[in-house]
Parts: sequence; C-alpha cells; structure tokens
Amino acid sequence: MIWQMILRSIIRNKKNSMVIFLLIALITSLFFIGNSLIGQTNEGLKKTYIDSLTADVVIQKSGDMSMNLFGANSPVIDAYVTIPVLPAYEHIAELIAAEEGIEHLTSQISSRALLEMPDLSGRDEGALLCGVDPGTYFDCFPGIEIEAGRFLRREEYGAMITSERADRLEKETGRRPLPGMPVLLTAGGTSGFKIREAPLVGIFRYRNPGQFMGEIVIADPQTVRVLSAVQVASVSVEEGGEIIPDNPEELFGETGSEDDYTGEGFSEEDLREFLGSPEKAETELAGGDWNFILLRLKRGISPAMFIKGLNKKLAPLGVYAAGWRTAAGTSAIMILLLQGFFNLGGFLVSVAGIIVAVNILLISVFRRTREIGTLRAIGASGAYIRFLIMGENCLLALLAGLAGVAGGAGFLRLINSLALEIPNDLVASLLGAKILHIGFLPSTALASFLIALFLGAAASIYPVETAVRIDPITAVRQG
Repeated sequence: MIWQMILRSIIRNKKNSMVIFLLIALITSLFFIGNSLIGQTNEGLKKTYIDSLTADVVIQKSGDMSMNLFGANSPVIDAYVTIPVLPAYEHIAELIAAEEGIEHLTSQISSRALLEMPDLSGRDEGALLCGVDPGTYFDCFPGIEIEAGRFLRREEYGAMITSERADRLEKETGRRPLPGMPVLLTAGGTSGFKIREAPLVGIFRYRNPGQFMGEIVIADPQTVRVLSAVQVASVSVEEGGEIIPDNPEELFGETGSEDDYTGEGFSEEDLREFLGSPEKAETELAGGDWNFILLRLKRGISPAMFIKGLNKKLAPLGVYAAGWRTAAGTSAIMILLLQGFFNLGGFLVSVAGIIVAVNILLISVFRRTREIGTLRAIGASGAYIRFLIMGENCLLALLAGLAGVAGGAGFLRLINSLALEIPNDLVASLLGAKILHIGFLPSTALASFLIALFLGAAASIYPVETAVRIDPITAVRQG
C-alpha cells in the first residue's frame, strides 16, 4: 500500500521529481566518468611501471625519507640525497627468495650521469643509470623490447640506450647510434669525478614509456658502481690519507682496463687542481653493492598483503618493502593527488546538488501540507510519514543512480568505439595504450551508485523532519 502511495506521489509531482532525478543522475554520471578516467590512468600507469621498471615490490634500505629508484620522493631535496646501498645484501636476498609467491627476483643499483657518444659528436645530456643483473633483469620486465642490437648479457661490460634517446641523437647529429659505438658516462660526487666508457650493446624501447623512462640507460652493474663510488671490496681511507691515488688513471675505473676512459691529456697536478684539496675522510663498508631488490609476484598474489608480511621479517635488518608507486616516484604519486582533488571537487558539486534538492523537496512538502495533515489526522505516525517522504526520494535517487551509471557507461563506450589515437607518449603511458580505451570498472560503478543513494538520503533529512512537524489540524485548515 505504501509503495503505491510513493509511486503515485512521484507521478503527481512529476516536475519536481524530474528535476531531482536529472540532478542526481548528472552528478552520478560525472562522478562515474571522471573516476573511470582516473582509474584507467592509474591502472595504465601501474602496468607501465610494473612491466618495465619497478616490478610489484621494491626492497630498499630503511631511512628518514621515501626513495624511488633514482632518488628521493621529495623533489626539493632530491638533488642532495644519495641512494643508500642495501646492508647485508646476500643474507637479505636469500631470506626474500625463500618467500612464496615470487615469480622473478632481480637487483638494481642506480645513479645519474652525463652521457656522450664521441662518434656522433653529440652534446652531453643527462642519463638515469640502471645497473642491473642481466641474467635476471630482463626476465622480470616483459615491457622492455629490443629495437637494435641485443640485450646486455651476464658478466658483460656495456650499456643500452632507449630508442627515444637514439631518435634525439639522430636528429641532432644526422647519424643514428649503432651497436658497438662507445658511450661515455661522466659522474661527479664528493670523492671527485668518474668517467667510464662502455660499448653500446643495444637500443631498446619501453612498450609504454613513462614520464622519464626515455632518459634511462641500462648498464652493467660495475660501471654504475664505479660512477657512484660504490665499492664492495673498497679499502678504507685512513683519516688524513690521500683521496687522490698515486696513479690518476685509477679514478676512471677499478680495473684500469684499456676500455676505460683514461683522462689522456691530464697530468696528476691538473687533476688535483680540478678536484681541489683532498679532505680527511673515513669510509665504512656498507655491506652491499646494490640499492634495490625488485620482486615480480605471481598472478593472484596481493602485493599489499605480501609487503605487509615481508616487512615484519625485514624490519630487524634495516630494510623494508614498498610498492610500485613508491618506486616510481612523484609521477605515480601525483595520480593519487589528482584523484583526491577530483573527488574533492565532486564533493563540493554534490553539496551544491544536495542544497538544490533540499529546496525542491521543501517546496514539494509545503505543497502537500494538506495531504500530510490528513494522513496525520487519520492516524498516520511520524515514522510512516518519514518512510513515505524518504521512500520517494530514495526511489528517485536509486533510479537516477542507475541512469547515471548507464549514461556514463554509454558515453565511455561511444568514446572507445571511436578508437582515438593518443599522439602524446606521456598521455599514452598514463592510459597504458596508444589507442584511447577507458574500461568499465565495477568498483567505480558501485561507488557512483552509492553516491546517488547518499545524495537522495541526505537531501531528504530536513524536508522529512519538516513534514513530520506539520500539525494535522492546522494543515487541514490551511488546505
């Protein structure tokens, strides 16, 4: 009986009902479309980094700040932070390898350097160095594809550059880099500068390149260790000892091989003058020669649960596990901020929508004063009136929520059917594909539907209480 009255009231007040229906449906649709786009961006970015750079889990040394694969996650201090090496690397690697659910395990040491290809006479340009274990690294990342040459091999001395960098060098010099050409890497630090020359082994590309991934150079780990001044078997420098060795060629590599850049044309005095007066220093063996251990998990394993369980075991060792977003850095973290700002804007729009709906419902209640008064006069309780008014608005909200989600899904389907090509590589990496396709996310649809119900219920509270307070005798007389 009461549901018949609810339907009859909606039909009788069809103008007000239609305004509320359209208002809630529009807000629901905008919320669904916006969060679907952000959700697609998040999933695309996640796939890009997990398949190409960060894997699912990254193990790093504990510290006062969060680190990504190439520095601090705080841009203000990033330039002043050195990525710490893992202590007791072998012990930690063995402990992690014993965990169930790991599909691939690899290690990485990171650094930054200036890159030059002498054969092309190109200018120096910045490079993000990934010193990797070739035997495990490329199995861990299916998103890395060879364009020319081949992958770096285990125990091999060499470097690989991205196709994006190769295209840029070709445009600047008129010649394209070829495998076998020398790559000159230069890095500076508190202990002076290091120069390392390595042969170009291959040119690779990322299936979905991220924001900074075109600047990455994959190299053998020893090259990166030398440039970063990370030496596992390094000799401690006694206080008051000389940092500059007797043989200046030792600055450019551990082995002093003929492949190393020897600094020809520089005398020992020139080097000392360039580097300044040596300071007193004392180094300590850090216990490891890698910055990170990267883990790719088997399908079906929850990274969040895996990280939570692993961190309980790693805490006493001074290291911790983090997810892909931490390892990717600010570009991935910004997506969360973007989603937060969008939903904050959506919340403000929803508040405005609730205010409009409340005003419309109040007008509707005042117009139905006689009807409500009559119901109260014949014995209808306050709970009955509350259920009647609340039922009308919630039913409208339910229908509007379904219509809003359906309309948003129809809009996304229309956009997907156009098969729009994304010309910008950054946008393509964010969305995870070169062709625009925004998938239907059930969680987003459910959240949008619940938002519609919340709007309907929230907008009903004040009008319902106003209706309950109507005096039956006064209402009948006014009617």
